[in-house]
Parts: sequence; structure tokens; C-alpha cells
Amino acid sequence: MADEQWGAAVRLLWGPEPSAKPARGPKRGLTLDAIALTGIGIADAEGLGAVSMQRVAGELGVTKMALYRYVPGKAELVALMVEGALPVPVPVPVPVSVPVSAVPVAEGAWRERLGEWARELYAGFRGHPWLLEATVGVRVMGPRELGWMERALSALDGCGLSGAEAMDAVVLVAGHVRGIAEQERAAGGPAGGGAGPDAQLAVMLGEVMRVRGEEFPALGAALASVAEHGGHDGALEFGLERILDGLGLLVARRVGGGRS
Repeated sequence: MADEQWGAAVRLLWGPEPSAKPARGPKRGLTLDAIALTGIGIADAEGLGAVSMQRVAGELGVTKMALYRYVPGKAELVALMVEGALPVPVPVPVPVSVPVSAVPVAEGAWRERLGEWARELYAGFRGHPWLLEATVGVRVMGPRELGWMERALSALDGCGLSGAEAMDAVVLVAGHVRGIAEQERAAGGPAGGGAGPDAQLAVMLGEVMRVRGEEFPALGAALASVAEHGGHDGALEFGLERILDGLGLLVARRVGGGRS
């Protein structure tokens, strides 16, 4: 059943590129890269909902049936697009065999590497907002996407975390990044060129707080502080630093020999 459900996507993402070519006409055979880039271009401009086999085939100047000779359906097409949109992950610049006793790794390097990974993931979501929609649920992941997971887990090597704890830490960081990117996508900024969600919320609440502010003194004080001292749309860094702070406490216990 697993092979029937995921086999086509696995072969496209991990296996050799199909050699089939259109049977008629002067056009040379397509490549999976060209197909993926065409879908990415459509999704970047109009969203994932605008991507279809018919639309991609039309952009490539072939029939939909010809496209099916390379990609069996939209799910596999989106999988190719995700793989094509992700940059090649840069390996962590340290050996993965760093022992748990390597205190310098536990005290700082892991945090810098995982933080950099999170910021690059955020940049990827900003560059291709449709990735937020395309990378949910149980699905086949390609070499680049698994490479990103490998890079994040490798950043935590030498910290004394169990495999489950390291996986959960990566999921926690990625979830925070996704949440902020989702809010910005819904608000149309900053990727969309407008103000971020925090700034938009302050504007929206301005009139309400002017009239009914006495009913919400804590909120009013917070908004007044933001207006005076700045700090709009810093949720990504604030949340990321607090997550890393918490992981730092756990890492310190593990390196120190504790398991609690």
C-alpha cells in the first residue's frame, strides 16, 4: 500500500529522471527541473491554487497528456516544486561526531547554528509563501527537504539530547518559524511589502483603544510602550531566542550529566 500511495513521488524525487519524451512534434523532451520551475513560477505569482497540470502543460507548450508522461499527477508536481524551491542545505561546519563532553559546542555553537537554520527557513517561506501550504501533512520529502532536517539535527549533535528530544526541538523551532510566516502571509507583509501583523494590529486597535481603552489597561499600556519605544513585528526573533534559551537549559543539564 505504501508503495502504491507514495511510489511515484519517491521515484521522481529520489530516482533517475524518466527518459520518456513526447512521441510527436519537434519539441525536445521536457525535464523535471523545467516542469518544477514552471510550477514554482505560477505559485510564486498566483499562489498554489493556480497550479494545475493543465496550466503547467500550457506554460510549457505541451498537452496535459504529454505532461503526464513525466509527472503522474498534481501531488507529485507539488512535491517536485517544493524540492525545486528549497535551496541546497549547507552542511553544518563541524564534524557530526562531536562528543557530548564538548562543552564549547553545548554552550554556544549549537545555538548559533540552529538560529541560523531557523532564519534561513523563514527566508525561504518569505521567498515562496506557497511553501507553507505545500509542506504540511504526511507526504514524500525529497533530498533537499530531508537535508534541511539533517542540518538542523546535526546542529544539536554533541548537546546530549536524545533522538526524540532533538527531533522535538527541531519541530518546535520550525513550528515557531511557520507560525510567524503564516501570520505575515495572512497580513500581506512584510513579504508582501506592507506592515507586519503587529503593526497592523496596533493600527486596527487604535480607534477602539481610544474610546474603550480604560477597559483594557494592560493592552493599552503595551501598545503605548510599543508606540514610544518601537518593537513592532519582532515576534520571530523574540520567540526564537526564548525557545533557544529553553533548549539551552536542557542542554546544560544534559552536558552536566542530569536527565531531568
